[in-house]
Amino acid sequence: MLATEQRLERRLPDIPGPPSKLLELLELRVLPELATTFAALPLLQLVPRGDGHPVLVLPGLVATDGSTQLLRAFLADRGYAVQGWGLGRNVGLVPGLEAKMLERVRSLHASAGRTVSLIGVSLGGLYARELAARLPSAVRGVVTLGAPLRGHPKDTNVWRLYEMASGRSVEDVRIRRPRLPPDSVPTTSIYSRSDGLVAWQACVETPAARRECIEVVGSHCGLGVNAAALHAIADRLAQPEGEWQPFHRGGWRSVLYPDPYRPA
Repeated sequence: MLATEQRLERRLPDIPGPPSKLLELLELRVLPELATTFAALPLLQLVPRGDGHPVLVLPGLVATDGSTQLLRAFLADRGYAVQGWGLGRNVGLVPGLEAKMLERVRSLHASAGRTVSLIGVSLGGLYARELAARLPSAVRGVVTLGAPLRGHPKDTNVWRLYEMASGRSVEDVRIRRPRLPPDSVPTTSIYSRSDGLVAWQACVETPAARRECIEVVGSHCGLGVNAAALHAIADRLAQPEGEWQPFHRGGWRSVLYPDPYRPA
């Protein structure tokens, strides 16, 4: 197993810097992506239903719970007790925010009497990982969407926006180096190689026994409404607790989900 992981680690792509201006402009694709997802909703009803456990969804930079409404509605329809983060606009890791998020997870865990799945969009994905590292006994699993897990915040096209919104430097070590959850907490990074805001290479991390990447085709802003991403999220959440298995890309899935470790 160790030799396999070392071979895969050598295949991790270098991070060349932020996405190109062309890809940044192509973020307008989110509108046709949304339309495609609405058209695909009948097919998305075929994904396995959940077991009712709590799911907390954390929005991206300068976004609110409104940005994750479709994702939460979809998961609620699949049988999960889904909650938004309930903390207004995500303006960055400002003083007091971490304590509020920790209390949110503790409260959901205590009220449901079950572990909580965390889904984080972009910057929200970094929060989700940190929460899982701090409260592993309360967290069932983590799914991130377009989250820069490696590299430097300047490998994105939004680092200046982060500094303006938060009033804090991107050199903050908690943003630059979010902690990994322990091996007991499965983590899945979903990303797109045509992401116009975050270097896709930063979303690819060293695989491990319960750590994986899933690639989809689409924009950064559309990851929360991307039909393939929604299917993958539902697939990950539907696994029985304690019986996690890697995402299966065989058969028809290979068309929608390329090999995330193929050469750039």
